[in-house]
Amino acid sequence: MIDRKALVQRHNPVIAGFDKFSSLTVGNGNYAFTVDATGLQTFPGLYADGGVPLGNLSNWAWHTSPNPEGYQVEKFPLTYYPTFGGRSVGFPYMPPGQVTDEYKWLKFNPHKLHLGMVRFRLILPSGEEASPDDLNEIEQMLDLWSGVVESGFSVSGTRTSVTTCCHPGQDLVAVRVKSELIRQGRLQLAFHFPYGTWKFAAVDWGKPDRHETEIIRCSGSSVHIRRKLDQDSYDMSAAWSNGTSTFARDKRDKHLFLLTPSPDSDEFELRFRYAPEDDGGELPTFEATLAASERYWRSFWTSGGAIELIGSKDERAHELERRIVLSQYVTAIQSSGDLPPAESGLTHNSWAGKFHLEMHWWHSVHFALWNRVDLLANSLEWYGGILDKARALAASQGYEGARWPKCVAPDGVNGPCYIEPFLIWQQPHPIYYAELIYKIKGDRDTLEKYAEIVFESAAFMASFAEWDNGQQRYVLGPPVAPAQEIFDHATTMNPAFELSYWAFGLSAANAWRERLGLPRVEKWDHVLKHLSKLPEIGGLYVAAETAPDTFTAGTGTKDHPTMLAPLGILPGDMVDRETMRRTLHEVMKVWDWDATWGWDYPMVAMTAARLGECQLAIDMLLMDKITNTYLPNGHNYQRKPLTVYLPGNGGLLSAVAMMAAGWEGGPDAHAPGFPQDGSWNVRYEGLAKML
Repeated sequence: MIDRKALVQRHNPVIAGFDKFSSLTVGNGNYAFTVDATGLQTFPGLYADGGVPLGNLSNWAWHTSPNPEGYQVEKFPLTYYPTFGGRSVGFPYMPPGQVTDEYKWLKFNPHKLHLGMVRFRLILPSGEEASPDDLNEIEQMLDLWSGVVESGFSVSGTRTSVTTCCHPGQDLVAVRVKSELIRQGRLQLAFHFPYGTWKFAAVDWGKPDRHETEIIRCSGSSVHIRRKLDQDSYDMSAAWSNGTSTFARDKRDKHLFLLTPSPDSDEFELRFRYAPEDDGGELPTFEATLAASERYWRSFWTSGGAIELIGSKDERAHELERRIVLSQYVTAIQSSGDLPPAESGLTHNSWAGKFHLEMHWWHSVHFALWNRVDLLANSLEWYGGILDKARALAASQGYEGARWPKCVAPDGVNGPCYIEPFLIWQQPHPIYYAELIYKIKGDRDTLEKYAEIVFESAAFMASFAEWDNGQQRYVLGPPVAPAQEIFDHATTMNPAFELSYWAFGLSAANAWRERLGLPRVEKWDHVLKHLSKLPEIGGLYVAAETAPDTFTAGTGTKDHPTMLAPLGILPGDMVDRETMRRTLHEVMKVWDWDATWGWDYPMVAMTAARLGECQLAIDMLLMDKITNTYLPNGHNYQRKPLTVYLPGNGGLLSAVAMMAAGWEGGPDAHAPGFPQDGSWNVRYEGLAKML
């Protein structure tokens, strides 16, 4: 058996200073709180400029800007495109660069809401507030095994120790501070509340009169605050360790509050909790929160899968193991909640904090592969909640079934965009999730629970495919935007990845019906039988039938090499293996890797692994490119300001699980996706096979 605790703790992030790429986060999947080197959010400005910012976000917390013009998606003018069959279909399209006020409002509302900075106010002997340069002897560690951040620093020779943890079942952070600065009256806790914004940092300090911060009740040991931002509101409750501390509003800033601990002790405990509406219940103590965190994370690490690479001859093994362990942590705290996650999770507001449903695969499939099926099922439930809207969208365009949106908030409404309304590769995703869950659980309850989502997804897919009478086949698009988004959605037809995914999804949906004792749907089978073949030119799969120059035109080798995905993230429907092998080698030869994204590396690795090109699979996972960077805190870095990109972390976990445990119909070998030449010592347990 793998020593899980030793495996996890040898990759505990250790921080020795203020590094904008090394902020650390505690969280529970629906809520996350990110701290700087002090264990709170004391110096947010150091992390805001191109670093990993100090977020305080929850899945329920959204803000909508005022809408005096009454903008509505339903009223946004549609642009009509002819389909292959000649029908005219309307889309909420806005050309790049032609941004109107209406477009901006619909695109960026609602947006995730930063719940407020919680920081230290540290006073120097001179009476001035300390700056980052005044702190030294910084020592900080995130103990992954318990989900606890331990921080230590000195100010003017006085040592301060801070313990920070998050409750696994509440949006609650507990903090313990030990310092002589408390006795000296030189340490305060500050609560600072911003206005909401769709921008990356998720904070706007320049509109103090646009929001309200009201003290509902306050005593010597607790406070209850209500926040109002336009039509949105939420509550914050805080409690601390003794009744002689003082809590007061700052005289210069009505949204800033200072908590001054009693000087009777050098130790202070604080708990603060956020809720849409607080029920007034007592906050758990620090000790209770700490114990709950320790129990949760011990269970997380011991009940899920594990991969250990110690003893490998390849010198990169330690780094790959570090990425694997830290990716499990960051996806658990950022992506395992009851909504599909945003690409930057609960850290900051990429794309206004909305979630991209085509990225849901990359965020969450790994949970099932790592024996954490419920963490995938959590967010799959959301699709049922917007099913009526997805049906209405499909019907408005003349299709059957449910057409899932692309970039949305919890309401499931896609705003206008130049590309998003045309994407389709998110459509089979719910079928894939359901099929994976069923293959692991194997029970009828799963079949019945997800049947409607599976069948409505398949109904749209079959309806979307149009009959080409001349060639006696079904085609996809136009209009369609493929996963490799560089092609013209108005003319693109038969993208390779989407064709294979259509075959997988329709086949799985009819198998789902048979398991339930229902007849197969003839239309789905007809589409399957007559679906266009994967586009191939010169013995290579190309991006789309309308992109025959994929490998010869300079622009064709940018973005995602998704012509590899049919035999990689997918099991290979309609794929000729040797054609895919040639395509893989051509991609490696000509692709512009500086124009890719973090999930492209595990995607290519999965294709290489299925083809037995195991050394290439490893090389892809560890390719030295900016977008394949994994920061000290474990986050996959892309570029400024997208410093957190969770699809890369999730993709890595899916790839290594497949490479270790294998895939259905794969070779009967130990760790079949890793090199078999003795250079890698792979031990694993608790993993499920990939589809």
